[in-house]
Amino acid sequence: MTNTDKPVVWIPRTLSANTLKRARNHYTVVFDPADEPASAAQIIEHSQRVDAIIPCHSEVFSADVVEQLDTRLKIIANHSVGVDHCDLDALKRRGIVVTNTPDVLSDATAEIAMLLLLGAARRAPEGDGLVRTGQWTSWSPSFMVGQQVTGKRIGIIGMGKVGQVMARRARGFDMQVHYHNRRRLSADEEMGAVYHESLDTLLPVSEFLSLHCPATDQTRGLMNTQTLAQLPKGAILVNTARGALVDEPALLAAIECGQLAAAGLDCFATEPGGNADFSKHQNIFMLPHIGSATFDTRDAMGFRALDNLDAYFAGHEPGDRLV
Repeated sequence: MTNTDKPVVWIPRTLSANTLKRARNHYTVVFDPADEPASAAQIIEHSQRVDAIIPCHSEVFSADVVEQLDTRLKIIANHSVGVDHCDLDALKRRGIVVTNTPDVLSDATAEIAMLLLLGAARRAPEGDGLVRTGQWTSWSPSFMVGQQVTGKRIGIIGMGKVGQVMARRARGFDMQVHYHNRRRLSADEEMGAVYHESLDTLLPVSEFLSLHCPATDQTRGLMNTQTLAQLPKGAILVNTARGALVDEPALLAAIECGQLAAAGLDCFATEPGGNADFSKHQNIFMLPHIGSATFDTRDAMGFRALDNLDAYFAGHEPGDRLV
């Protein structure tokens, strides 16, 4: 690449129209509108002819893939906050810069978390099904009785940007906020929330539990038979973070025995597709991993990834650099 050439950027998935337009104004863009997840072979092949990649969570940079990347590739500007699809240690060894898109999807994801919480508590999937299928033929005071949200206790695991927005939304329903995080927040950030140094004290008080932590070696399978049993009987679990946080057979068992009254899930161990066994239970409210899927947020994520590329190719430190 000469000084007069534009850097070549590969965009494997269909990002927002505004993102693609801005990218084409500043870079030579390689883009396939087929919008299919890139395979390991495709990632390795493209690394020979591009200077940067803007991947999504669907593109996996395992240690094996990273070792085969061409030296031409200099930066991976992720179109995501989570980077568990990237082996950061392997990328660091290869000297490849990695960035993500924090902050910009917090509001949208917290909206979906609250939607799932309310929908699971008030039996939204069941009620929607009754009306859609013409089975709503009667009413009584005992009909479709669900869990009230207002004034209840919510436990939040992971009090980063999304967790903090979720706490603010919960306060709008007069919920009592409790949380566990790797570090305690400042008093200004806590806004009266109760900090728990361990899950052992958080879980027993969490009538609702919302997950907002990354998937790491320490958090995979975080919600399992033992931890679900620590929740109050009839609690409701919400997960808008990563499917790997939840042991799905343990969740099913907790639903079936009544330990959990309901669950609201936007992410699953297998994506796309989810878990077919969950569909047998109307008290599991499911969405297809759309936490950040708003027009505003998709533009913001794309622009944040491009901001990181712009900084790198201008010789500056990308604002969201991870390695």
